[in-house]
Amino acid sequence: MNTKESTELAGWINKIHHGDCLDLLKQLPDNAVDCVVTSPPYYGLRDYGTATWEGGDPECSHKRDSKRSAFGETGSDNVDGGVGDAIYKDNCPKCGAIRIDSQIGLEATPEAYVQKMVEVFEQVRRVLKPEGTCWLNLGDSYAGGSGGYYPNKGEPGNAHQRRKTERVKNLKPKDLIGIPWMCAFALRTAGWWLRQDIIWHKPNPMPEPVTNRCTKSHEYIFLMSKSQRYYYDAEAIKEDSVCIDDIRLNKGNIRYGGKRNGKNGTGQESFVTVNESRNKRSVWTVTTKPFSEAHFATFPEDLIAPCIKAGCPEGGTVLDPFLGSGTTAIVARKLNRNYIGIELSPEYIKIAEKRIQKELGMFL
Repeated sequence: MNTKESTELAGWINKIHHGDCLDLLKQLPDNAVDCVVTSPPYYGLRDYGTATWEGGDPECSHKRDSKRSAFGETGSDNVDGGVGDAIYKDNCPKCGAIRIDSQIGLEATPEAYVQKMVEVFEQVRRVLKPEGTCWLNLGDSYAGGSGGYYPNKGEPGNAHQRRKTERVKNLKPKDLIGIPWMCAFALRTAGWWLRQDIIWHKPNPMPEPVTNRCTKSHEYIFLMSKSQRYYYDAEAIKEDSVCIDDIRLNKGNIRYGGKRNGKNGTGQESFVTVNESRNKRSVWTVTTKPFSEAHFATFPEDLIAPCIKAGCPEGGTVLDPFLGSGTTAIVARKLNRNYIGIELSPEYIKIAEKRIQKELGMFL
């Protein structure tokens, strides 16, 4: 990092900053970071416990407790990957309390979620250097099995009283919403270059209690850039070649049996160069890693490492505006890069700081 960058980012580097990512991103200077690697909260899948409630009953759970799940913190039964519609996202119909919250992911509709993502990543694009890249991991969600309804605005009333809710436009019961691609296309429209969709293949996906579709075992990572030309170190993430006969590696080429004839043929046998490594493919097989303190699988280090190696030069700075349990920070430091972490949840900041200290120790 040069002197100018050090001055611009003084107080930000290699620290976790607590607060709303949109507010904090606005405080960062233009064209300041080399790379962004992040996994925002998925739409409707988890309540991170950052809400406060105004009015109502302080003893109320502000959830439909009859549908609490062992699979998540949403309070829903999570059937067919339901989007956590048991969480009251603005008003609590049981006691009338009003939800005050800055977390992303509990918006009333998919469109509202996408719009919030566009706002956040507009600031991300501003603070990214012209040659910078953004690696965005997103998972999908399903419409609730009760008819695709989402509780938006409810009136205070009896907890056992059936409450009318608003159907989300064009979503049918159990529809796959398509959140990753909705976000990708919206960000492209907002000015990002959408360069590639990378498939994160999970050999050990979370079990799902469904019998009318396959168990979901993949998510997306979108490679986006701020400019048409950008920093990308393909050599740093090359993978081993796959060869039927290792002897060919010593020869450096493959001889094909037939001869090339016809208009462009020479009658000579064809040869193809064989190298020990090849350009990294767009399907990455990475197992999820359980982490008991966070009560869910964390962003795996093996998933983040290629993003940082390819997208950020050594000594550069990686930004994660949704740091969570801190994996991006840990990998960045292990790879001789700096990090800037932003996290809304004080609980997760404590988890991340503990992990960073344990993983890096004296190398911090």
